[in-house]
Amino acid sequence: MKRVLPFLVSAVAVLALCGQIVAQESATDVAVRAGRVLDVNTGKLLRDQTILIHEGRISSIGDSAEIKIPVGTNVVDLRNATVLPGLIDAHTHLTMDPKFGYEQLGIAVPRQTLTGAKNARSTLQAGFTTVRNVAADGYSDVALRDAINAGDVPGPRMLVSGPPLGITGGHADENLLPYAYHAKSESICDSPWSCRAQVRENIKYGADLIKIMASGGVLSKGDDPQTSQFTLEEMQAIVDEAHRLGRKVAAHAHGAQAILWASEAGVDSIEHGSYIDDADIAEMKKDGTYLVPTLYLADWFMEHAAENHVPDFLLVKAKAVMPAARKNIAHAFASGVKVAFGTDAAVYPHGLNAHEFPVMVKLGLTPLQAIQAATINAADLLGWSGKVGCFDQGAWGDLIAVDGDPLQDVTTLEHVKFVMKGGEVVRNEYAK
Repeated sequence: MKRVLPFLVSAVAVLALCGQIVAQESATDVAVRAGRVLDVNTGKLLRDQTILIHEGRISSIGDSAEIKIPVGTNVVDLRNATVLPGLIDAHTHLTMDPKFGYEQLGIAVPRQTLTGAKNARSTLQAGFTTVRNVAADGYSDVALRDAINAGDVPGPRMLVSGPPLGITGGHADENLLPYAYHAKSESICDSPWSCRAQVRENIKYGADLIKIMASGGVLSKGDDPQTSQFTLEEMQAIVDEAHRLGRKVAAHAHGAQAILWASEAGVDSIEHGSYIDDADIAEMKKDGTYLVPTLYLADWFMEHAAENHVPDFLLVKAKAVMPAARKNIAHAFASGVKVAFGTDAAVYPHGLNAHEFPVMVKLGLTPLQAIQAATINAADLLGWSGKVGCFDQGAWGDLIAVDGDPLQDVTTLEHVKFVMKGGEVVRNEYAK
């Protein structure tokens, strides 16, 4: 017995350790009991569904009567809610806040990164579990993405561009300071080979995609939103280099000529598209180019322009571009161009992203089409189909829940009550 006793003690200890390991493994299993699940592919509202998540990914989904929940699984009760895949915003600027004109000059890159941590949390809490961050100074969005991936700060999954590529004096350049300062932004390029080099540099420092300024912008000094900036040859060089290196290209483009050239050059998405015309639409449909309209920002921006001390040189452009965008994008919707959801959050406070949905519906999309723009369409644009924006087996366990039926009232998405990212609950008002 003296010889056997130490063995028995060791065996018990091993079994206890195994029990701990089993318990830890089972803790990674989650079952979501949903009263209603929106199938974003078909538009069907499925009742009494159970979603099983193992190690952060969806393992199965089906009728609750037919799904067997493994012993030890953590069960989340959403039987009084409508469950959707986590939403995707394909046009954000998490490291920026609504600050306009010369006020921007006082914000250092480290401060922008910390601002990003705040905005990442707000965006995730609003139900946007994935974002594409298109432009940030000093690769602050790369730092933010890496911090989120490491678990240092809460936030959505991020694909990031780093600094946007632009021409000298264009929308991406530093145009607020006079000649004496010799100020130029970090990603300015003025020839095809210079632009190829800048694509390589952005990728070197961590960019997942490339953002270019194909036209002038609204919130910049001295440029015209309707004027193209890069030449067709420069954009072709950018796209060729980016695609060769496995990166997609998003093109900020307000003016019709810039939209046309960018699509001809092979960009993957047109951002804003304010002056999109029939020639642009035809080219985009031929090329399979996505339109990422950013519409709600006009409402918030104009309502709060005075209190935010927006300079006159920006306000004049906003009053011309924003109404035109509503009319032209409504026409693009009716013409059947592919649409992915984007907001330009930073022009207005982060966390209000879902206010984009009712504007899209007002301009002609059905609620389902607007939701698809923020799920399966945006996932396709990001190159993450089957990973986000869906309940496919193997997709990340990202989901949200709301009261009511968003197909009947899309504004319900402005009031998300439950958020899960990778099988972990980050917001649950139903547990109160």
